[in-house]
Amino acid sequence: MGYHAPVKDMLFCMEELAGLEQLSRLPGLADAGLETARAVLEECARFNEGVIAPLNAEGDRRPSRYEQGQVLTTPGFADAFSQFAEGGWQGLSHPTDFGGQGLPKTIAAAAMEMLNSASLSFALCPLLTDGAIEALLTAGSEEQQQLYLPKLIAGEWTGTMNLTEPQAGSDLSLVRTRAEPQADGSYRIFGTKIFITYGEHDLADNIVHMVLARVTGAPEGVKGISLFIVPKLLPKADGSLGERNDVHCVSIEHKLGIKASPTAVLQYGDHGGATGYRVGEENRGLELMFIMMNAARYALGIQGIAVAERAYQKAVQYARERVQSRPVDGSLPGSAPILHHPDVRRMLTTMRALIEGCRAMAFAAAAEHDRAHAEPDAEARHRHQALYEFLVPLVKGYCTEISLEVASLGIQVHGGMGYIEETGAAQFLRDAKILTIYEGTTAIQANDLVGRKTLRDGGAAARLLAQQIAATEAELSDRPSAAARAVLRRLKPGREAFEQVVEFVLREAKAQPNAVFAGSVPYLMLAGSLVAGWQLARSLIVAEERLAADHDRAFMEAKVATARFYAEHLLVRLPGLRDSIVEGADSALGLELEAF
Repeated sequence: MGYHAPVKDMLFCMEELAGLEQLSRLPGLADAGLETARAVLEECARFNEGVIAPLNAEGDRRPSRYEQGQVLTTPGFADAFSQFAEGGWQGLSHPTDFGGQGLPKTIAAAAMEMLNSASLSFALCPLLTDGAIEALLTAGSEEQQQLYLPKLIAGEWTGTMNLTEPQAGSDLSLVRTRAEPQADGSYRIFGTKIFITYGEHDLADNIVHMVLARVTGAPEGVKGISLFIVPKLLPKADGSLGERNDVHCVSIEHKLGIKASPTAVLQYGDHGGATGYRVGEENRGLELMFIMMNAARYALGIQGIAVAERAYQKAVQYARERVQSRPVDGSLPGSAPILHHPDVRRMLTTMRALIEGCRAMAFAAAAEHDRAHAEPDAEARHRHQALYEFLVPLVKGYCTEISLEVASLGIQVHGGMGYIEETGAAQFLRDAKILTIYEGTTAIQANDLVGRKTLRDGGAAARLLAQQIAATEAELSDRPSAAARAVLRRLKPGREAFEQVVEFVLREAKAQPNAVFAGSVPYLMLAGSLVAGWQLARSLIVAEERLAADHDRAFMEAKVATARFYAEHLLVRLPGLRDSIVEGADSALGLELEAF
């Protein structure tokens, strides 16, 4: 059995939690209702199950390779990418003005998850292209948009993000790549960039590098950074390709996971300087790069859900087939599939609950993004944008961290066979690890949650979120079922723990910044787990109403059981996290620097 896209759960999240039908009544989204979503997802499932997913293990066994300045991708990737482009999948959520389909993020998120479940390594190429498209849509000149966007959206060209340098990791103030102005308005780019995903490959006709560099004479630090388009091949005015630019791949990295995705070291300007074109205003490059990074950070959260889903499906398949030992309750006379064993069921239910909670959170966040762009009322747009921005570090941070937990549990379900590479379970854990690191580590997401998303607005978005969760608690309190009562018993203390941490952050950030930031990752994990559990609580309410109407009984009963499990096994962690943040700040920093 290969990958099977969870279309039914995705549609449930869209319809019942993201409110897709209500979204489709907003200006510009009239063609984006449930029927459109179903048609897109079913076609997307066929493509990813049949074309991309079979390449995943092959990409791990036969990764991209570097030969004399060229990067050759895994056999089958180039043909699959051609089919991906021809199917219009790169342009799913991008504007129709440039050849895209203009669908909302809520639908695109599901397609994104399927592609990443099918092959995380393959999906990274379109993901980086999406970031380049977003930056050009935001700040590109009309000429730049007309020249580059149709090609990028069509999948004829791909995009990259060039931030990191050997001496400048997360601290972009140390960027040294320089840009020298030319008389014709272009720039000559000189420098070295590392960790450039799909910085060189054989999948598309051209690669459009989006490069952070410092114009000659610019201020030091982050204030002096500008953003540049530096194409691999210089396009002519009509879009045809001209001469090779002075940017070259000098090596690719050998990695723990995502081996089929080439991670390049790029050298700019060894032969007189690479030709670049500034995007937006001089010295405003970091702001534009953050547009790309925020798009990528949400997408990375989807990647976490995606690899977790694939690990879960493989573990379930193994648990159904592997026969070992008699069930402890004596329900069968002899050895049985390990799915009968209580701890295996606990592990699989943990995996499923984490995945479904994170998917629900991510789709709900996508709906906030769509409403922030489509609502006619300015105040409503602002409110939805604030909620979306608050949720992005949770989606990126929490969903990627749980992917490690899920992938590790997947290996555990397999037992010793999971540790053997040929089984395939280990690849998911190796692939997942990078998700907590690139585009900003979990700690950087947590710093963002504290600094930009909690302190900057005085906790307004956090309190709005807590109010919405409290409203769901009120709905649960009106329901007579044991499951609803069980979820309420855990959701309310979780929400209260969240509120207490928010108040701690607001109160102590200036007086005790080290104490607050020492608890920033636990704060992110608390908030992410709470929002995922809240969305499953909403799912339970819907499912119970559907059960009362005798609608799709097996699916809805599973929804109720999963929500209750999440509450009783995962939400119970939140008060403890609150204690470690609020009361454990001193011990977090108790060891003197010399003790390490």
